[in-house]
Amino acid sequence: MRNILLFILFLIGLYYVRRALRRPGAPGPQAPRQDDEPAPQRGAPVAEIEQMVACAHCGLHVPESESVRGGGSFYCSEEHRRLGPRS
Repeated sequence: MRNILLFILFLIGLYYVRRALRRPGAPGPQAPRQDDEPAPQRGAPVAEIEQMVACAHCGLHVPESESVRGGGSFYCSEEHRRLGPRS
């Protein structure tokens, strides 16, 4: 009975050690990168998070910088801006 209890405690300890090693900031082996992936650069600019807006005609969500404005609404294309909001 004592051996079973010690074995269970060993497994619990092993679980917590492995979980601690898999934390994102923890040092350790890193996942292999694909050959076509560029290597991360220190000091490289981080992409800004952009607001997504829904097209007033079809409801498609597009980045605000790529949307077309018209009549106080956002549209996914010039054609949908011309057609106007769907009722």
